[in-house]
Amino acid sequence: MLVKLENPSLLAKAIEIISDLVTEARINVNEFGFSITAMDPANVAMVSFKLPKSAFSVFEIGAAPTEGHASKGEVLGVNLDNLKRILKRAGSGSSLILEKKDNTLDIKIEDRIKREFNLGLIDIESEEKDIPNLDYSSKIEIGSGDFIASIEDCSIFSDACSFIIQDKKFIIESNGLNSAKSEFSRDEAEINTEDDFCKARYSLEYLSKFSKGSKLGDKTILRFANDHPLRMDVKPGHMEISFILAPRVETED
Repeated sequence: MLVKLENPSLLAKAIEIISDLVTEARINVNEFGFSITAMDPANVAMVSFKLPKSAFSVFEIGAAPTEGHASKGEVLGVNLDNLKRILKRAGSGSSLILEKKDNTLDIKIEDRIKREFNLGLIDIESEEKDIPNLDYSSKIEIGSGDFIASIEDCSIFSDACSFIIQDKKFIIESNGLNSAKSEFSRDEAEINTEDDFCKARYSLEYLSKFSKGSKLGDKTILRFANDHPLRMDVKPGHMEISFILAPRVETED
């Protein structure tokens, strides 16, 4: 396996975000590109990351596919914290080359000078699960800056917030002795819902981590339903990063 990526800054940022949720992960490299699907140790959140083959200037993964058979891919078990540290060394105009050699991932950063790192591959025993295909009654497309600000507002006073559909508006709020609330009409967000009223409550610790992904794109897509897991998607450039978060079902703040 040998692949080359020009201007790898988005990949570096994505790996940094994923490493906030999981320490180790499998990178699947196949004829479609790069992908990671992982669940956090508490089984509360999942993350899915995809970078298509078309994003790479060089993409070699072995024998070419034959009729009825996909080309053989690679599975790279990596410590994401170590990978994150290496990718941070790449400047904005650098090229990144990844090559698998036996049980090692050779990582080359080409800029004014050429640098090389060797990252040992690891066996990861945890079961890999696909991101679930859930039914959602509400879909919100919101400016990423507005979403990030709303999560930061709620985090001042609480460890959880509610996503609400009411009176054709989308509301993010935390309630208690102190409270915070952001309200969006259809002028500020694209609101598609099957419900007159819908509410689900989520951990702000996880939403704060997810919101780092929002910084990668102009728009953030949120899907949820009553007391239902949240799905959040951001699609900067060729890349896709998605999160699933279990609801918090408990008494109010």
